[in-house]
Amino acid sequence: MSGAQFLVFAKQPVPGRVKTRLCPPCTQEQAAAVAAAALADTVTTVTDTPAARRTLVISGRYEPPTGWTLTGQRGAGLAERLVQAFIDTAVAGMSSVLIGMDTPQLTPGLLTEVADGLRDADAVLGPAEDGGWWTLALREPRHARVLRDVAMSTEDTGVLTVQALQRSGLSVRMAPTLRDVDTATDALAVARACLVGRFADAVRANVPQPDARVR
Repeated sequence: MSGAQFLVFAKQPVPGRVKTRLCPPCTQEQAAAVAAAALADTVTTVTDTPAARRTLVISGRYEPPTGWTLTGQRGAGLAERLVQAFIDTAVAGMSSVLIGMDTPQLTPGLLTEVADGLRDADAVLGPAEDGGWWTLALREPRHARVLRDVAMSTEDTGVLTVQALQRSGLSVRMAPTLRDVDTATDALAVARACLVGRFADAVRANVPQPDARVR
């Protein structure tokens, strides 16, 4: 069993509050359905991954599976909420691996690879194609404090996060780059990578194909 805790950092899939960049072409209700499927598949993948602990860090309400720990997000702004996610859930002697709900193509094998990377590095970061990151694993969760100095949701967030970690004297290993789901184009591409699962089904049901938008 992995000695890591997996943190899923997520938002309750409520229409108008999640995946708003899918609209248009999706309605708010369709975007929320896609988000709900992405979260469900992510939780299932983490459940299927060997772990010492699994924690859902949620904005809003969501019932995780039996055996999970549930905690709310707190803090002003994304950076502070990420910092608090690590600190509030920290367990002495246990590393933490944080992921979001935007990469439902994740597999248990990939998550295990990220956790195992902490054997010879202080941190593991998985870049996203848009310049951000999809996972951050920390051998010592308190080191998440460096995120307070990182501008989030920019095309440089991944690079700036690595630099902040290294300035603090931490060694950083890079995980594979993934595409996260922000736009309809992202959703269609990631659904093709998933092949099966609730996310792929939700995208087929709720996100128009590009040629279907032409009139």
